[in-house]
Amino acid sequence: MNWQKKVILITGGTGSFGQAFVRLMLKNHKPKKLIVFSRDEMKQYEMKKVLNDRCMRYFIGDVRDPDRLHRAFHGVDIVVHAAALKIVPTAEYNPFEVVKTNVIGGENVINIAIDNDVEKVIALSTDKAANPINLYGATKLCAEKMFIAANHYSPDGTKFSVVRYGNVFGSRGSVVPLFRECRKTGVVPITDKKMTRFWISLRQGAEFVLRCLKEMNGGEIFIPKIPSIRIVDLAEAVVPRCKFKVIGIRPGEKVHETLVSSEEGLDAYEGQDRYVLHPRVVPRKLAQKHSGTPVGEAFEGYRSNKNSRWLGVEELKELLKNLEDGNAQV
Repeated sequence: MNWQKKVILITGGTGSFGQAFVRLMLKNHKPKKLIVFSRDEMKQYEMKKVLNDRCMRYFIGDVRDPDRLHRAFHGVDIVVHAAALKIVPTAEYNPFEVVKTNVIGGENVINIAIDNDVEKVIALSTDKAANPINLYGATKLCAEKMFIAANHYSPDGTKFSVVRYGNVFGSRGSVVPLFRECRKTGVVPITDKKMTRFWISLRQGAEFVLRCLKEMNGGEIFIPKIPSIRIVDLAEAVVPRCKFKVIGIRPGEKVHETLVSSEEGLDAYEGQDRYVLHPRVVPRKLAQKHSGTPVGEAFEGYRSNKNSRWLGVEELKELLKNLEDGNAQV
């Protein structure tokens, strides 16, 4: 793909992922135009002071507002849809607001991308969308279904795919800042000592999305193979020799996460470093299989507590050092 000829827009572009994606594009690809679409004027102001390349545009707006999206999407070739409300306990107590952004906002992105003849749209999802037990995961599962089915509405036009991955190391929503605050006391609150999570860096997430944009045919759900962590190991890496205070599971929280459920195995293909799901609702003409092996009915799922790759305390300490030195994003 010749990025120098493409106009790219990212919703939620001032978020942690959005900034990492923008840095990656500016560093390696120099698109014709790169549009940051978000509702936070202060974050845009701060971002613009650091990232103000000639190709950059900053657009205040909310995915809940279809009129504003229409204006922003005019002339756009590629959309990365990263805007979402994503804090699990907050979503449990504010369900209507989360639905407005994650579901209705997603519908707006789909309809307006088609109306503006956008070439490709890739939506970001989460491991919490696989067998969801919380509202955030449920809205992201709904959004996944919408973006995949959207290919029926534009069989010869806009192509839609999804990237689903786990917790992002270094993002504002991660638990690392909370653990850092515990260095003063040496006591770290833990919801459950058995808890595990998938873990990916901002840079890795941005690179994976970029790769999927190049390879997507429309209708795929791309899932990277990424390491797991034990929450107690992360706490030890942030606060050495810490003591744990078990506070119990928060509303909507899981002990372990799933990136590919066993039920999705019928639609899953496994490659060296990723899974690709081809939901059967995808139009037949788009269901071009990527390289990989069908996982089949015996597939038990891809779960954070059953992973073959783990990050230990020392590896997490090194990642934290890079994060504190400002090298963890791109």
